Amino acid sequence: MTLDQWRRGAGTALSFTAFGIGGLAIGLVVAPLLRLGVRDGTRRQRLARRGIRHAFRAFIGLMSGLGVLDYRLEGGERLARPGRLIVANHPSLIDVVFLLAHTPNADCIVKGRLATNPFTRGPIRAAGYITNRDPEALLDAARSSLGQGNSLILFPEGTRTTPGRPIRFRRGGANIALRTDTRITPVLIRCSPTTLTKGEPWYHIPKRKVHLSLHVLDDLPPEQASDQPTSQRARQLTRELSDYFNRELERHERNHTAVA
Repeated sequence: MTLDQWRRGAGTALSFTAFGIGGLAIGLVVAPLLRLGVRDGTRRQRLARRGIRHAFRAFIGLMSGLGVLDYRLEGGERLARPGRLIVANHPSLIDVVFLLAHTPNADCIVKGRLATNPFTRGPIRAAGYITNRDPEALLDAARSSLGQGNSLILFPEGTRTTPGRPIRFRRGGANIALRTDTRITPVLIRCSPTTLTKGEPWYHIPKRKVHLSLHVLDDLPPEQASDQPTSQRARQLTRELSDYFNRELERHERNHTAVA
């Protein structure tokens, strides 16, 4: 490893140590204080989400300040609109951090195992994020959350994108969009060089600094009325979403190469 890689590796270790300590602090200190001081559950969740948003902004600032990564957000003002279903691809472990940091009062669908992880369960429970353990309960929770004006963040791939392979979505996002009649706000995330992909440990430091780009694209038009069963429409919409993200990814990569 080069000296620059050692330096960025130390910055990465410090950043994730801070992340873990912050998660424990929210679960052990902040959440109990909120339960004691705020009786209204909805207001308590909103305060917790606001605190997590600021904490994630601080985490991003720490990583940027330590030279671990640079990032760019385009169209971020679209994330401020309430009641949106925000659908994104998932190239890196920290994608959700950036979306939660820039989306006011965001709800999020997370993996069930994160709700038992000692570093993440405190924030997840305090903020009332939705877990994917029960598909039927998930749909009801998503409908309720969107109905309250929350923005709901979802990664329909179900896991992190495999580098070099096309984006392939599962039907969760399409089902929620169709069954709640909610417009989709797509967010295309690009990470170069790839890092923190599935199965890749944090201490595998890329040869150059990571650059993360988040492009908040125009809302997709609502689905037209159809006599087809919802399950069939969900399969079709899922294919269309996958194709759309792959086309946009190819277009942005092509433009980036042309500029470079």
